[in-house]
Amino acid sequence: MSRVAATPRARLGWPPLPLRRLRPALHTGVRWKISVAIAVVGALVALALSLVVHNAARVSMLDNARDVQDERIQFVARQYEANGRGLPVGFKVDDPGIPPDLRETAMAGRRATFVSETHGVPDIWAAVPLGDGRLLSVHTRFTDRSATVMKDLDQALIIGSISVVFGGSALGVLIGGQVSRRLRKAAAAAREVAQGRADVRVGDAIGGVVRDETDDLAQAVDAMADALKQRLEAERRVTADIAHELRTPVTGLLTAAELLPPGRPSELVKDRAQAMRTLVEDVLEVARLDSATERAELQDILLGEFVTRRIGARHTDVRVTVVHESEVTTDPRRLERILVNLLANAMKHGRPPVEVSVEGRLVRVRDHGPGFPEDLLEEGPSRFRTGSADRAGQGHGLGLTIAAGQARVLGARLTFRNVRPAGTTTDTPTEGAVAVLWLPEHSPTNTGSFPILRLPD
Repeated sequence: MSRVAATPRARLGWPPLPLRRLRPALHTGVRWKISVAIAVVGALVALALSLVVHNAARVSMLDNARDVQDERIQFVARQYEANGRGLPVGFKVDDPGIPPDLRETAMAGRRATFVSETHGVPDIWAAVPLGDGRLLSVHTRFTDRSATVMKDLDQALIIGSISVVFGGSALGVLIGGQVSRRLRKAAAAAREVAQGRADVRVGDAIGGVVRDETDDLAQAVDAMADALKQRLEAERRVTADIAHELRTPVTGLLTAAELLPPGRPSELVKDRAQAMRTLVEDVLEVARLDSATERAELQDILLGEFVTRRIGARHTDVRVTVVHESEVTTDPRRLERILVNLLANAMKHGRPPVEVSVEGRLVRVRDHGPGFPEDLLEEGPSRFRTGSADRAGQGHGLGLTIAAGQARVLGARLTFRNVRPAGTTTDTPTEGAVAVLWLPEHSPTNTGSFPILRLPD
């Protein structure tokens, strides 16, 4: 008699727990993104494997239980038909509770087993037809020992899944941390390159034995920095060469203008020739500052006395206030150049009164005009760009550029901001422009010590 396993109504045991909706706090760092990604993938893989293992173990146990029931009912059927004695406990003839699918299969003359679910607990059925046309069946519950084994297996799967998730997260933190550190080093090196440190190489800064895409990024940044450096150097040389070549004919032109007879035309020629000479000298100075080879000749001076003597004597209409005197170590010639350019810009593009105040190592130059253009506040001074029409006037945008370059040579910091009434927005008209020179506490050792920054209004 062949054995046929009928399709059960419910073959799966304990249904899986509903998935909890994860709402992790994702950070913007690469480390945490990689960690979260590995943790999520690990959790999905662990969940899938746990379900597969759980179902496979349960099906295997149920198949074993059905095999045992099949062997038992065959043995009891032979004994019952041989001597007609009483049936063991659990065995019945023509049991009315036999599932319809099992009854139909057994009535067709085949031995069969069947699994049904009652309140989540599997019932194992077996039935066989007797010689007189009746049905012999047996019905038992899934054993407690099997249920305990499944419970222990589920606990082991849960612990293993949690371990996989935490292990994957730790691995993600390690891998992401390494990548994040390399990227931070590359970003720091790139910022130094942007500040003028031509000797800094991003590839050397990130280091490391393992090579990955970060090294490709570093090589690309280094190549871009080299290309920009070469281009800027070529532009600086061209500018310096042109200004140098113009220097001699402009000087000759100015000398020839002195020989012209007195009169209005002669004055105009002399004025334009002098303006051209000043422009050529400014362009040459900018080229020298761009080469980053300028060095300060340091002296100890009293800052308040120096500003009062040099600025007050030259500009009698400028009010100089010394709030706090301080002794500084700096280059007097370059410091005077910075202050003269700041005052020239304030008097040309601003409105009186122009005020200069000294507070320790800080020198503040303020006017009461329309304020600095927004692009200057955001990007700093730029040569041959004079700003908006309100504050442009005449000029070539070299005054503040030279002042900023000389400040870098001194290791100082030059900042620009506009003055507005307290509590107002940026749409409110300004009450003047302020340029602040911050001299360093220690003597400058190289150029470019401090960048130009924008202070809040």
